[in-house]
Amino acid sequence: MCTSETFQALDTFEARSDDIVLASYPKCGSNWLLHIVSELIFAVSKIKYNYPEFPVLECGDPEKYQRMKQFSSPRILATHLHYDKLPGSIFENNAKILVLFRNPKDTAVSFFHFHNDVPDIPSYGSWDEFFRQFMKGQVSWGSYFDFAINWNKHIDDANVKFILYEDLKENLTSGVKQIAEFLGFSLTEEQIETISTRSTFQAMRAKSQETHGAVGRFLFRKGEVGDWKNLFRETQSQAMDEKFQECLAGTSLGAKLKYVSYCQA
Repeated sequence: MCTSETFQALDTFEARSDDIVLASYPKCGSNWLLHIVSELIFAVSKIKYNYPEFPVLECGDPEKYQRMKQFSSPRILATHLHYDKLPGSIFENNAKILVLFRNPKDTAVSFFHFHNDVPDIPSYGSWDEFFRQFMKGQVSWGSYFDFAINWNKHIDDANVKFILYEDLKENLTSGVKQIAEFLGFSLTEEQIETISTRSTFQAMRAKSQETHGAVGRFLFRKGEVGDWKNLFRETQSQAMDEKFQECLAGTSLGAKLKYVSYCQA
């Protein structure tokens, strides 16, 4: 999905100051966030955002970035890369970065189902096999915890805003409003409500075939909080708890993830 030639070309990518970067580990809700930001852009500009290129920045052919120069602003740049692997021009031009996180247990379960449901990507023989690889960071885009540690260093940066998947599930209207304010979009309460209604998991899943084609039903599988309880063994749950303690306990991101509420309750 990501060739070395594409990564070399990505180093020289020319970001704009009004680019909107959406960073997340896979299966943390990146398509959800992409939809919300697209709706916000439409509300303020009446320009329907379309995706002439695969929206994940690091995926595609090396010529992709030359073609992207023709895109109108603001461009949405989704990525699963660590902060320090992003093109330098993103920081030089102070592009705004939205970082979406989801609790690691639900992320792992969603990632497992994604691998086993979507044609043309490697599948795993069992959940136990996938869990072992996930904990070692030997899955696509590497370790969830390495990703989290790397991004946690920038949680207080002025051009970076962290969002929690579970917070969006709990109060989508509030989340949409916060995202709009961070991006500097001035919207009415009515517009915020309309966007929130269009952006529920159920609404997006109902239109997924239309918006994402055949892969749509795999991208929007359940969208639940706590689905991990259906697959995790007790020993696996304990192993994840220990990994969280080792990597994120005491950090700003660790507190924001509300791990006890979502992964131990």
